[in-house]
Amino acid sequence: MIDVTPLKIEDKTALGLRVQLPDSPPLVMIVGEKGFVACGFINIDAAEKFNIAAAMVTGVKNFDDVLNADVRAATSRAQTLGIRVGMKGRDALKLFL
Repeated sequence: MIDVTPLKIEDKTALGLRVQLPDSPPLVMIVGEKGFVACGFINIDAAEKFNIAAAMVTGVKNFDDVLNADVRAATSRAQTLGIRVGMKGRDALKLFL
């Protein structure tokens, strides 16, 4: 099952994507205009290699979890936008919008 949901973050809209995987936690990400916040399934080193603005959170199962989780890793491109390890996913996403 794939859930694609527009998410209102203040006055802007992001796109939530949740993919239920067999025998696995779901893949969850929220995409903004400039980058995305995603669960630990993303490979932050690969995102860095491709110069993608990405932040990773862990232990999430839904969009609210992503917004409320602490950022565990961020690419250098995300860091140039102000993303920092330890900030909430919601705050990171605001910078991606």
